[in-house]
Amino acid sequence: MNIVENFDLYAPRLVDKEEHFSAGHRACQGCGEALAIRLMCKALGKDTVIVNATGCMEVVSTMYPTTAWNLPWIHVAFPNSASVGAGVEAGLKVLRRKGKIADRDVKTVSIGGDGGTFDIGLQALSGAMERGHDLLYVCFDNEAYMNTGIQRSGATPFGASTTTAPAGADSTGKSEWKKNLAEIIAAHNVSYVATACHSYPFDFMNKVEKARKIKGPSFIHCMTVCPTGWRTASEETIKLGRLSVETGVFPLYEIENGKYKMSIKPDKLRPVEDYLKLQGRFRHLTPADIERIQARVILEYKKLMNKVEGLQSWEDLS
Repeated sequence: MNIVENFDLYAPRLVDKEEHFSAGHRACQGCGEALAIRLMCKALGKDTVIVNATGCMEVVSTMYPTTAWNLPWIHVAFPNSASVGAGVEAGLKVLRRKGKIADRDVKTVSIGGDGGTFDIGLQALSGAMERGHDLLYVCFDNEAYMNTGIQRSGATPFGASTTTAPAGADSTGKSEWKKNLAEIIAAHNVSYVATACHSYPFDFMNKVEKARKIKGPSFIHCMTVCPTGWRTASEETIKLGRLSVETGVFPLYEIENGKYKMSIKPDKLRPVEDYLKLQGRFRHLTPADIERIQARVILEYKKLMNKVEGLQSWEDLS
């Protein structure tokens, strides 16, 4: 069904057998975010420092006195993963310059969920991107504040029912459309921005590997399915991630030096209802609601394709 645009990203690759994110953590059954973290760590390798904002992954992976992390890892507050990551990056740079540590490439990677990235941490993220730190930021987006009770966030899609935007007689759930974070970060003139999903593991790992090599800021927005918050069957996590791409709800693409490239381009988008009907958070939607969502998805997909087909890279313009 899929026409692969960037075969080098999607093609099978050698995968590190060493586990840098260990089994035995306390994530929910079928947690897409835990899978995505595991894939990310395999792509990053040992010379990495992880800065983790408060959220699901911090809670499930570090229940005292244990840890699932086999990489240097720092837990920071909800809003400041990017700013602490910037500080770590600057500190490593000074230590190398003074000969205090070996002069080798150690990558600082800040991570956060959609609550700690789209909303609470956006100011710190914007600052780190604007200042040009040699920092990779990865947002693991499960589309709500799942760790604290499934409250709506700036990443929650239109129509989803959450505990703070519940569906009811006078409400269809969240009444606002999802924030387009990748475009916001791209507006900072960041050299590399990409979207990814755990259901396309080679694509995700290759994007992480590419971002790791960037000297300067880079950003990856990774869609992660949450069976608990989405009210879905745990065994359908991979299927739902693929449906988010196949319906155009969450397209996979890269922005390299201003140039947009599709990673995976379906020859024909599947109806958005195929994706929505598997999720309890959307079960209240009427046919008119679904039609409205379908129209918005098509509009946003056309806008993206217009950029893919029309925009030149910064090098081409210089």
